[in-house]
Amino acid sequence: MSGSEIVVALDAMGGDNAPEATISGALDARDELGIRVLLVGDEPLLVEHMKRLGRGSLPVIHAPETIGMEDEGALAVRSRENSSLVQAAMAVRDGKAQAMVTAGNTGAAMAAALLTWGRIKGAKRPAVGVVLPPPEMPVLLLDAGANADCRPEHLRQFALLGSAYASLRFGMARPRVGLLNIGAEETKGNQLAREAYGLLAAEERIEFVGNLEGRDLAAGRADVVVTDGFTGNVALKVIEGTASLITRRLLSSLSSLDEEELKPVLPCLAKLRSELDYRVVGGAPLLGVRGVCIIAHGSSDALAIKNSLRVATEAVEMGLVERTELLLAGGEASS
Repeated sequence: MSGSEIVVALDAMGGDNAPEATISGALDARDELGIRVLLVGDEPLLVEHMKRLGRGSLPVIHAPETIGMEDEGALAVRSRENSSLVQAAMAVRDGKAQAMVTAGNTGAAMAAALLTWGRIKGAKRPAVGVVLPPPEMPVLLLDAGANADCRPEHLRQFALLGSAYASLRFGMARPRVGLLNIGAEETKGNQLAREAYGLLAAEERIEFVGNLEGRDLAAGRADVVVTDGFTGNVALKVIEGTASLITRRLLSSLSSLDEEELKPVLPCLAKLRSELDYRVVGGAPLLGVRGVCIIAHGSSDALAIKNSLRVATEAVEMGLVERTELLLAGGEASS
């Protein structure tokens, strides 16, 4: 399917900055990238915001209810069928859209995708796969927040899902897979890590390179790093916070320079800032479900929403669901 035919359903009420950021990001995606966006949310409110912006309109599916960050995911999905998140998933199921994007509740997004679409063959637990910077040496980290409590078998599944996605997105024949742990030795870590190590080492469909410590995430030792959703989310937030700190400290240290002194370093600083900015990378796919669901950061602004819509479109274009299922089954995913 070509990009011009792809429609992305956007949970316009999801996220800390909705609906202002979601609408602005959707309009930017339409105007700058040519992406067709279907807004899902409180129609009168969305129409009012679009009129205020004066940049034209986008089609809307009316969904008067919302699911908040504080809600229990599966329960909220079952009890609020008319929520923007659930209706976005239903739009994909019904063929009104080919992908969905949400900056809302991750647990609810996973529940909505599972209940509405189901799992792909060979996947027992979905996982959120986040691409870590820098872009010239990307690392896929999963699970980044969908499953706080995991069993060793789940981590083996994450390794298969991550290896399949890295093969598709990065063009790698056999991505290197590492297990996030507190030490490199096989015997290190808690019971989950030790048992998962054995399963990963015995899995012939992946290129397992052993345990990785937190400092190895940006060292190029692996292309895919697997862990439970609790640890993965903490690691992700630490990386994001550190990147933000580095950017702020660099800007602060350069504040004493005048305009002429800044000229030589500004291009390099802008490049570094872009490489470390999660908003530029875009959202993270929920791997293992029978549909394309991109989960954006809860604090996403318009730039992050625009790039999450881009990632969703790219995922449909690459045939993410079909080709991941084929790779899990041991087949070759043709380009």
